Amino acid sequence: MNAAERWEKLVALDDEFLAGGVVLSEWCCVIVRDTDLAFANGANLSAVLMAVAAVETYFRAEDLMGIKHRLVELINSAAIDDELKADLHTLRRYRNKWVHVDEPLDDISILQNPESLCGELEQMALFAVRALRKVIYSAQCV
Repeated sequence: MNAAERWEKLVALDDEFLAGGVVLSEWCCVIVRDTDLAFANGANLSAVLMAVAAVETYFRAEDLMGIKHRLVELINSAAIDDELKADLHTLRRYRNKWVHVDEPLDDISILQNPESLCGELEQMALFAVRALRKVIYSAQCV
């Protein structure tokens, strides 16, 4: 996908999931905007990382208890359906593989097959922006 097609994909996701209005913290808005910019410009890993950050920020704003929960706990206690929770856990685990690289010198698979990695990242970036939209549009004012 080129940049125009990526922007069109984001607009299509908004059209698919947004039926009314939502209220987001300004922190969340900034992170969502950065996620969209990363995705639209093909920075797929950045889009994944920022989408997870946006989800966490959204849940922290919704968590009125004020307790510092880990992301896994925020997902588990969120008022969203189980399928979306499962998607977010998939996304969280994928993000963790990149953020917490156990063997950074074990890079032979990246060197031997970079196209496969690029395809995987593009697929996960699309998965991430879709899941993000589902989260931030989960409590709409209609």
